[in-house]
Amino acid sequence: MNEPIHIHVESAGKYAKFWIDPIALARNIGFRSFELTEIRNIIVENKRIIKERWNEYFAC
Repeated sequence: MNEPIHIHVESAGKYAKFWIDPIALARNIGFRSFELTEIRNIIVENKRIIKERWNEYFAC
């Protein structure tokens, strides 16, 4: 895998991609700033789990 750990978020035709370490918005199509803040807060709260799942998935 060439890209760093990241997460894709899709909802009602909107799309965002966040890098995880450090947490940063990579791309946004349609999400409003308050929605991006909410998504970022969820990522912050779950960063450890996201990284663990990423490493489990890509360790294969």
